[in-house]
Amino acid sequence: MNVVLLGSPGVGKGTYADILSKKYKIPKIASGDLFHEAIRKQTELGKKVRGYVSSGELVPDEIVIKLVKERLEKDDCKNGFFLDGFPRTINQAKALDKFKRIDKVLNFFASEDEIVSRLSGRRTCKKCGAIFHVRNKPPKTDGICDYCGGELYQRTDENPETIKNRLQVYYEKTEPLIDHYRKKGILAEIDANYGYSEIDKVISQCDEALSNIRNS
Repeated sequence: MNVVLLGSPGVGKGTYADILSKKYKIPKIASGDLFHEAIRKQTELGKKVRGYVSSGELVPDEIVIKLVKERLEKDDCKNGFFLDGFPRTINQAKALDKFKRIDKVLNFFASEDEIVSRLSGRRTCKKCGAIFHVRNKPPKTDGICDYCGGELYQRTDENPETIKNRLQVYYEKTEPLIDHYRKKGILAEIDANYGYSEIDKVISQCDEALSNIRNS
């Protein structure tokens, strides 16, 4: 089964994707991982990606689409995949339609208050990059990383006001994408307002949405 995951920053999409990938034994394909891998391997596309990333520019649709297409053609995707972070635009969605059939789109949603609480509570280690949360995953010692003893800090894009702005931009850009898949009749709305201790309630909704899909 070929599945696309949609969801705003802080909704927990990456975590759900990891769980679903292990459960259904098909790979999770994250666009961010594809960028890092292409840059690391110094492929032709990777060199182009590095140029855009290093200059702070968005990677053009044409390059992103090529990277995703190449990855989905690999053998481990023959029985399906969970696609996280792509498509992000209606142009990308239409391109995807041309080279892969999508069976289901899971659209994870949570209230703005919940997302702001999740993101604003994040703390990142300056040394190793480990992520903690003041509510859901607090460090053993306040402000200190459990793993390397580094200092924990709050990223500038994770203060409440910035988060609200990020969400507004996401909603504006994603609404046409949601409509695109809703019209195709393959969109499933997944309530992700549950905390990490109740993550099984989110996954059970996904299972129900995917229950009528046969492996391709």
